[in-house]
Amino acid sequence: MAGLIALGIIIAVALLYLLVVWVLRTYRKQVTAGREGMEGETAVVKTALSPKGTVQVEGEIWQAVIDKGRAEPEEEVIIKKVEGLKLRVTRKE
Repeated sequence: MAGLIALGIIIAVALLYLLVVWVLRTYRKQVTAGREGMEGETAVVKTALSPKGTVQVEGEIWQAVIDKGRAEPEEEVIIKKVEGLKLRVTRKE
């Protein structure tokens, strides 16, 4: 009987330890949202970029300017910089 109680306590302590570790990892993760999180993301061209047009990022339509060349609709581009409500993009290679 004492062995079962000891085993139950050990299991409870182990589960509590795992819960604490999981919570601490969750709180330490840095949240990236908004402008900072968009740089480096992939966007899909909606209207041709030559150099200005529109792209879709995570369901939202943004005005965009491509750094060089031209990008056609449905082509993927990489977001390099966010300037106000306009994105600076480059072609995906």
